[in-house]
Amino acid sequence: MTQTICQGCGNAAEVAQRITMAFQPIVDVRARTVFAHEALVRGNNGEGASAVLASVRHENRYAFDQACRIVAIRTAALVEPPGMLSINFLPNAVYNPEHCLQATLAAAAAAHWPLGRVIFEVTEHEEVTDHEHLVGILTAYKAHGFLTAIDDFGAGYAGLNLLADFQPDLVKLDIGLVRGIHASRPRQLIVRHVVDLCHGLAIRVIGEGVETLDECRALLDLGVSLQQGFLFAQPAVATVPAISWPRLDDAIR
Repeated sequence: MTQTICQGCGNAAEVAQRITMAFQPIVDVRARTVFAHEALVRGNNGEGASAVLASVRHENRYAFDQACRIVAIRTAALVEPPGMLSINFLPNAVYNPEHCLQATLAAAAAAHWPLGRVIFEVTEHEEVTDHEHLVGILTAYKAHGFLTAIDDFGAGYAGLNLLADFQPDLVKLDIGLVRGIHASRPRQLIVRHVVDLCHGLAIRVIGEGVETLDECRALLDLGVSLQQGFLFAQPAVATVPAISWPRLDDAIR
């Protein structure tokens, strides 16, 4: 198959030399298993995600997005994290879903990484001016066998309008809904209804940003077993972090 690479993505290989990936697990608390690892961009000289992302401009966002996909797959193939590999993407950096997938498909083939073990996450924090374009991207990814997820759900631009037109495999609750949920009845009610809605649409829910045992238990009580956060592990650069499994005997009996 002939690869079509746009001019804006042409220096993705150069950008890829300047970044690496950290991995943070998404765990199934009830089953005590690893569901996936999210790839989080880092600089080769120790720069954090915020510093790396601050360097992304309109003119280099296409190459950056492509580089992150390539590096995430290459690094995952080396460290072999269990479960799925979750990769964030910039919808405004995808001009044509099929063309912009070519480098991803090539990287997966070279690394012998199954497409069915890749989740593409789109964050609600990025403003998407073309709703139909985003739906087209997600639909194309699903057709290739990738899983899809909406990140930071409840805090951004996509919301229920996106769910009406496209049902992803996963929804990640925004950290603002998770933080202090054990002591907040409004948050509990909102999450309960989101979980019920997603269940009806065959979408699995992930609670992200879990930092305390109380938050973990509250999410479990609301039916959210897939969780991610510092309570379980902090991101580790170019390796798989050990998981600290909390004692939840009372919560999972």
